[in-house]
Amino acid sequence: MNLLRIVASMAWADGELATEEVNLMLDRFCSLFATDADREQMQQELRDYIMQNIPLDELIHQLETQAEKELVLQLGYQVIASSSRTPDEPKINAEEVAAYQKLVQLLNLPEDAVKRIEAEASAADNSEGIVEKMAQKLENFIKG
Repeated sequence: MNLLRIVASMAWADGELATEEVNLMLDRFCSLFATDADREQMQQELRDYIMQNIPLDELIHQLETQAEKELVLQLGYQVIASSSRTPDEPKINAEEVAAYQKLVQLLNLPEDAVKRIEAEASAADNSEGIVEKMAQKLENFIKG
């Protein structure tokens, strides 16, 4: 769940989190982590996590492995690059750039890992929705 909290924190970087995005994240992530019996409770817990907008520096220390940190960086990059608030605004706005730079600093990953992750995220096929991409990456991470 800490991974989801950090990704949600990045989604809040520009001060906006669309209801449709929240509902889609909840639906897809619950399908990964919950049984049908637990789904409603997990949806509420995830909604609470996402809506809290917890500062990054309070969450990063909970990551235990380099693999978790790299996954968070990749998902964070994809989240901020997924959309703009207005048609006239660039995909990644100034608030998102600042949040991403803070994330990079807090994760303290080797520079070559950061460059590799950014290149992979930039080259990724954008035809698939961001939530679906995130869910796939989380599912792959969980499976090991």
